[in-house]
Amino acid sequence: MGLFSKPGLFPNPPVKRPRDLAYASMERPPLFSLIILALQHSATALALIAYVLAAAHMGGLSPEATQEMLSATIIGMAISTALQAIGGRTGSGTLLVHIPDPLLVALSGLVCAEYGTGGMVAVCIVNGLCSLLGGYIVPRLRTILPPTVAGVVVCVGGISLVEPALVHTMGLNDSTLDATDALLGGSTLLIIMCLSIWGNRTIKLFALLMGVVVGVALAAVMGKLQGAEALAQAPIFGMPSMVAPSLDVPIGLLVSVGLLSLMVQLDIFASVVLLQKMDDADWRRANMRMVGGGIRANALASLLIAPLGGYPSAASSANIALCHISRSTSRWIGLAVGALFLLLAFMPMFSVALSLIPSAVIGAVEIYAAAYLIVSGLELICSRAMDARGIFMVGLAFVAGMGVMLMPGIADTVPEAVRFVAHNGIVVSGLVAIVLNLMFRLGSSQRNSEPLHDAGSAKELAERVTEFVESSGAAWGARREAVRRAAQAALEAVELLHAGGDGRRVVDIHGRFDEFNLDLEIRHEGPPLKLDEQQSLPHDLLDADDETFEATLAKTMNSVSQTLMQRLADRVHADQRGTLSSLRLHFDH
Repeated sequence: MGLFSKPGLFPNPPVKRPRDLAYASMERPPLFSLIILALQHSATALALIAYVLAAAHMGGLSPEATQEMLSATIIGMAISTALQAIGGRTGSGTLLVHIPDPLLVALSGLVCAEYGTGGMVAVCIVNGLCSLLGGYIVPRLRTILPPTVAGVVVCVGGISLVEPALVHTMGLNDSTLDATDALLGGSTLLIIMCLSIWGNRTIKLFALLMGVVVGVALAAVMGKLQGAEALAQAPIFGMPSMVAPSLDVPIGLLVSVGLLSLMVQLDIFASVVLLQKMDDADWRRANMRMVGGGIRANALASLLIAPLGGYPSAASSANIALCHISRSTSRWIGLAVGALFLLLAFMPMFSVALSLIPSAVIGAVEIYAAAYLIVSGLELICSRAMDARGIFMVGLAFVAGMGVMLMPGIADTVPEAVRFVAHNGIVVSGLVAIVLNLMFRLGSSQRNSEPLHDAGSAKELAERVTEFVESSGAAWGARREAVRRAAQAALEAVELLHAGGDGRRVVDIHGRFDEFNLDLEIRHEGPPLKLDEQQSLPHDLLDADDETFEATLAKTMNSVSQTLMQRLADRVHADQRGTLSSLRLHFDH
C-alpha cells in the first residue's frame, strides 16, 4: 500500500477494537475534533521543549544558537511523530508523539558548553546509529523483553516523574512551598480530573486542553505569566541553518550517548506496548515488528536533524496519558501533530510562546502522566503469572532503579564514562530487569511433565493437575488468563478420563510453552476419547428405572465436561500414541 493511498496509512495487524475508545487507531476523527486533539498533543509536547532550553542554558548558548537548536529539534519531533503514525518498516503505526529526550539534558549541556552546537551533530549521529541498531536487535529479543520488563520500565518511568511533577506543581524551592503555584497547579489538575471523569464524550476529548487553558488564564490573573521579553525578541519566521560539526567530542561522552540511546529504545518499546494494549481489547503480547518500526523512526529523525545541530527526541509519556484521557489513539492525529510541528519549526515565536506555559500548569499534566504510567506498568507486570524468578526479577529491578533515585550518591562510585547512565533510575531498572530475566532463564525449561499414575483418588488427581498447570505457567511467565483457562480445561479433561470408563487411567501430563502457544498433553491408558460424542437428556428420563437414570445422567455429565473442555481450549485432539492414548489441549497465547 502506498503512503498516501486510501486510507493513507500502512495497515496494522487486525485487532479487537476496545468499546470505550472514541477514535481507534485507523479511524479518522471529524475535522474539528482532529484539529483540537492535534492542538492538545502539540501543546503538551512543545511545552516540554524546556528540556532543550535547559541544555542550552547549561551550555551557555547564545539566544540565536538556542533558537536554531529549538527549530531543528522540533523538525526532528515532526519527522519521528509522522513516521510513527504512518507505520510500515519505519514507524510503529501508533499515535506516538515525540518530545526532546529528557535523559540527554545533562550530557547535552556539557557537550554544548565545551563544543557548541557542533558537538550536538556528533550526539545526534551516535544517537541515531545506536537507535538504528536497536531497531533491528530489539524485535529479535522477544524472550528477554517480556511484558514484565516493559512494565518495570513504564512503572519506574512514572515514579521518576513524581518528584519533578510535585516540584513544578507546588513551586518547591529549597523545600519552600509557593502557595500561588500550588493553587494554580492543584486547580489545573482538579479541572483535568473532573472533566475526564464526569464530562461527556466531547468534553473528555478536550479535558487536558481545557485544563491547560484554564490554568494559563488563572496564571495570567495571578501574575504568574512571564517571559514576554523573550517572546517579543523571537522572530515570527525563521529557517534553521546547517551547523559545522565538531570532531573533538571525547569517545567517553559518545559512549555514554550510545548507552543512553539504547536505554531510550526500552522506553520506546514500552510506549509502543502501552499503545498496542490501548488499541486492542484482546491484547496478549507486544508486536515486535511494530516495536522495531517505532525505534527506527526515532533513529531516522536523529540522523536527519544531525546536520542542523538538533537535540534527539524520545517518546512522550505525557502524550500517552493524553491518549488515555481523550480515549483517542487515531494515527491521523499523529499525522496532524507532525504537520503542525513542522509548521511551528519555521515559526520560532510560537514555539517560544508554548515554552512559556507556567511550570505549575505543566506540573499538573506531569502528575496525571505519572499516575497513569505507574498503574499501566503494574497492569503489564500483573498480566503474567510469576513464580519466585519473576518476583525477584521485578522486585530487584525496582530496588535498583529506586535505589539510584533515592540515593544518587551511589552512581558517583561508578566509572565516569557511564556515570550518566547510572544516575538514571529508568535505565538502571531496565538493565537490571533484562539481566535478571536472562539469568533466571538459565536452568529453566519451557517444557515440563509430571507422572500421575500414583494419584490415589480423583480429588488428588485434580489437585495435582491444577497445581502442575499453575506452577508451570508461573515458571514460564505465561499470561494469567491463559493459565487459568488451561488449568480449568485440564481439570475437566482428567475428570472426563477418570469417569469415562473403558479402563482409562491417567498416566502423566506434559506441558510446553513459547510466547505464542501453550500446549498440554495428558497421556492415559485405555482407548482415546471420542470427542464428537454428544449426549442429551431424553424426554422420558424421569420415567426410567434407577439404573438407567444414573447411567444416562453420568453420560450427560461427561458430555458437559467434554463441552467445557473444548470451549476452554482453542484446539483439542485425541489419538493413540504407542501403548498409551493421548489427549492434547492447545491454547493460543
